[in-house]
Amino acid sequence: MKLNIKSIFAVTLFLFNSFVYSQQTVTNVSKKGTTAASFLSIGQGAKASAMGSAFVALADDPSAIYWNPAGIVDITGTSIMIEHTNWIAGINYNFMAATYSLGGIGTLGLSFTASDIKDMNVTTVEEPEGTGETFSVSDIAFSIAYSLKLTDKFSIGFNPKFVYQKIWKMTASAVAIDLGVKYITPFDGIVLGMSISNFGTPMKMEGKSALVLYDPDPESTGNNGKIPAQLQTDSWELPLNFRVGLAYQVLNTQSHRVTITLDALHPSDNYESVNFGAEYNFGNTIFLRGGYKSLFLDNSEESFTLGVGLKQLLLGNLAISVDYTYADFGRLSNIQKFSFSIVF
Repeated sequence: MKLNIKSIFAVTLFLFNSFVYSQQTVTNVSKKGTTAASFLSIGQGAKASAMGSAFVALADDPSAIYWNPAGIVDITGTSIMIEHTNWIAGINYNFMAATYSLGGIGTLGLSFTASDIKDMNVTTVEEPEGTGETFSVSDIAFSIAYSLKLTDKFSIGFNPKFVYQKIWKMTASAVAIDLGVKYITPFDGIVLGMSISNFGTPMKMEGKSALVLYDPDPESTGNNGKIPAQLQTDSWELPLNFRVGLAYQVLNTQSHRVTITLDALHPSDNYESVNFGAEYNFGNTIFLRGGYKSLFLDNSEESFTLGVGLKQLLLGNLAISVDYTYADFGRLSNIQKFSFSIVF
């Protein structure tokens, strides 16, 4: 039976919307800060971030595993990306991704994200200057992606992941999946992309830090005031995010290429917003990028982004890329990303 691209696209759009709206009810409350593992909302890839995080339709480097797993099928050969992010409050994030083309049967991808946070002093009400102990915080996500072209213009991708968080003696974990599609439209130079991220199980902190000594009657002096008890913690959903976007190649000559991108976001823990980005490609060697995040989102600290990239071909089939991003974060200063990529 011959595949009908319009039918595939319509069914995929229906499934995506069903996933989104089965998880939440549309209200006028942003639900900011009501999800676990908020680090999953931090965009990966210096190129994508420099373009205002409007990347779901372009998705043409290893960071596509994060933005839209359907995009990795367009990466030929083998690719590896290593990235470092200087996040706010002295937090650092490291991201690694790799893809491997299987030819006509699709493309595999791997990604790993981990936080780098310095140890902090343990303080209590009785000892506000510190007890002499220290504690650490860790965020980790590991995923295995797969993408396949259903037709020459339509691809679909899946990215199952494992999520883990730790703070002192408490840990939480979850499993989730990202889904994405990418469609080359009949309109010259326009690509449509959609993805849903972090559809998975809730997270609940558990561990030794929840063990306490409880006094059921503090007014009495004749009872046992040190009864072992465990504090109950709530479960929290992952930050579900639905993205739909367009990428349009405005100019495409032998030496010059200009691409603009636009993404609309529907997150489960905030209001809807729009991201915009653009890239100028000179000779497939020098790249200038810019964008703007969180359009129409009131009270957002995020705004403009800028970036530059350099790419060098070696030995005919080896390409090395270095990318940098600067993102304004308002009162929270700025964010800087550095990434290094190899394609062979």
